Amino acid sequence: MSTKKILLICAGILLIAAAVVVLIFNTEPTAKSEGSVKQSAMLVSLTTAERKNYIPNIQATGTVLPVEDVIISPLVSGPVIKRSSNFIPGSYVKKGELLLQINPADYRNALELQRGNLNQQQTNLNIEMGRQEVAELDLALIGMDSLSDNQRNLVLRQPQLNAVKATIQSAQANVDQAALNLSRTSIRAPFDAHILSQNVTVGSQVAPGDNLGRLVGTDCYWVEVTIPVSKLRWLTFPNENKQGSTVILRNKSSWPANASRIGFLDKQIGALEGQTRLARILVKIPDPLNYQTESDKPDLMIGSFVEVNIEGKPVNDVVRLNRDYIRPNNTAWVMKDGKLEIRKLELELTDSEYAYVKEGLEGGDKIVITNLSTVAEGVALREDTNKPKEDKSNNSEE
Repeated sequence: MSTKKILLICAGILLIAAAVVVLIFNTEPTAKSEGSVKQSAMLVSLTTAERKNYIPNIQATGTVLPVEDVIISPLVSGPVIKRSSNFIPGSYVKKGELLLQINPADYRNALELQRGNLNQQQTNLNIEMGRQEVAELDLALIGMDSLSDNQRNLVLRQPQLNAVKATIQSAQANVDQAALNLSRTSIRAPFDAHILSQNVTVGSQVAPGDNLGRLVGTDCYWVEVTIPVSKLRWLTFPNENKQGSTVILRNKSSWPANASRIGFLDKQIGALEGQTRLARILVKIPDPLNYQTESDKPDLMIGSFVEVNIEGKPVNDVVRLNRDYIRPNNTAWVMKDGKLEIRKLELELTDSEYAYVKEGLEGGDKIVITNLSTVAEGVALREDTNKPKEDKSNNSEE
C-alpha cells in the first residue's frame, strides 16, 4: 500500500474520533446541585439556671498545730528521785498530775533555816517594843517638851524599830522564797496534756533550763489554713454573740473514705504568708485526740496536712454554675431561640466546685453544658433529649 493511502486512512480515523468526542460532550447530562449543602443544628445538652441564695464551700488545705505546747523545764536543780509512770511519750496526764520529783531535802532544810531566822527577828521586834515602852516612860519623867520631832524620834528609838521591822520583812521574803523553791521540786502537768517526748528519768541530775520533755494540750488543736484574701469577707469569725463558721476536715491519704472531723473558725492571723501572699486563718478542733469522749473519729496528728472545707456566708440572689461550664474570659454559652449566645458573666464568688454568677445569667436560661468544637454567636443548636446530662450546679442550699 502506498504512503498516500496510509495517510488518507489515518486522517479519516482522526476525523471520526474527533466527531465522536464532540458528540459525547454535546450529549453529556448536566449535574444539578439539588440539596447538596444542608446546614444542621448542633446537638447539645442543657441545664436550666436558677437564681437563689446559696451557701458556698470554701476549700483549702491546712497544717495541724497544737494550741498549748510547752517544754517542761525545772526551776531548781537537784537529782530526780521519782518519775510518774505516765510521763512517757504517747501517754496522757491530767492537769496538776505529778510528773517528776526532784530531791526536796536541801530545799526543806533551807526553808526551816529561813523560818528560824524569821522567828529570831520576831523576837528582836518584841525586845525592841519593850525598849520603846521604857523610852517613853523615861521621856515622860524628864518632861523635855522642847525637843524637836527628830530628837523625840531618836529618844524613843524609832530608827531602831524601823530597822527591826525591815529585817522582819526581809526574813519573811526569804521564807516565802524557800517555800516556793521547795514546791518547785515537784514538777506537775500545767494542763490536761499528751506527752510527746520525755528526756529524764530517776537519778538524772537536772538544772534550770534543761529540756525534760514536751507536752501538748488535749482540749483542742489548731489547723492553720491559707486562703486568698478576697475570700475573707465570706468567712464568719467568732464574737460574743456567735460561733465561727463550721469547718469540715478530711485527710484522704490517711483516714477512711468517709471519715471527717468538725471544727470552727477561730482567729485570723494579721499577717500574710510570706511567699504565697495568702491570708492565714486558724481553725479550732475540740478534743482532737478523742481523749475527753470516746469516739470513732480519726485522731489529728500534729504537723499533718488536712483538707479544709469552710462553710461560707450565704451568697444571695445569684445563679450557681458548675465551674466546668464557665467558658474562657468568664463567659457562658446559652441557647436562646435555638441559637447560641455567648454571655459575659460577673462572678460574685468561686469555690472549689461552683461559680456564683451575679450578672449575665437569669433564672430559666438554658445553659449549654456540652463542649463545642465550633463556637460562634448565632450558631444553630438543638437540645439532646435522648441522653440528658445530669448537672449538680443547681442543687441549692438556702
